[in-house]
Amino acid sequence: MSDVKRIRAPFDEATARSLRAGDRVLITGTIIAARDAAHKRLVEALARGEELPVDLDGAVIYYVGPSPARPGRAIGAAGPTTAGRMDAYTPTLLARGLRGMIGKGYRKPEVVEAMKRHGVPYLAAVGGAGALISQRIKKYTVLAYPDLGPEAVAALEVEDFPAIVVIDSTGDNYYETGQAPYRKL
Repeated sequence: MSDVKRIRAPFDEATARSLRAGDRVLITGTIIAARDAAHKRLVEALARGEELPVDLDGAVIYYVGPSPARPGRAIGAAGPTTAGRMDAYTPTLLARGLRGMIGKGYRKPEVVEAMKRHGVPYLAAVGGAGALISQRIKKYTVLAYPDLGPEAVAALEVEDFPAIVVIDSTGDNYYETGQAPYRKL
């Protein structure tokens, strides 16, 4: 693939801030899997003054609830979940060092403002391609809240995980700029 950026996760600040809306990336390293039930627990733990069960400093969270793994595979289908379901929790987690997010769909304006404040991009994985995406996940390890099943917080070791930067750390939004030419048709 030409004009694709190869990046490592977790993200350092320079990497997070260098990504621009529309960039195609391949991510290698460790990302965190978590959906809305896990996000709720994380934020509730912070509200009680508790330490988090995972270190969010530089972390990239993938909004995913994978299906069970087939024999010989690390994970089952692992397509993205709608990011808006995490919007109520996102600003709090960004303030705790979260450095990137992967999902699908739009984000609320207050989330975009928090992303700009903390220098964090939002990336999209292709919805409907969960079986293909799962091939890029080499290891799946539950880190917290195992009672949530596929919604538990887990570490995903990924190699060349494909994503597109949808909203960058300046607030530029590829959902808007990418669709603009077609709105004129």
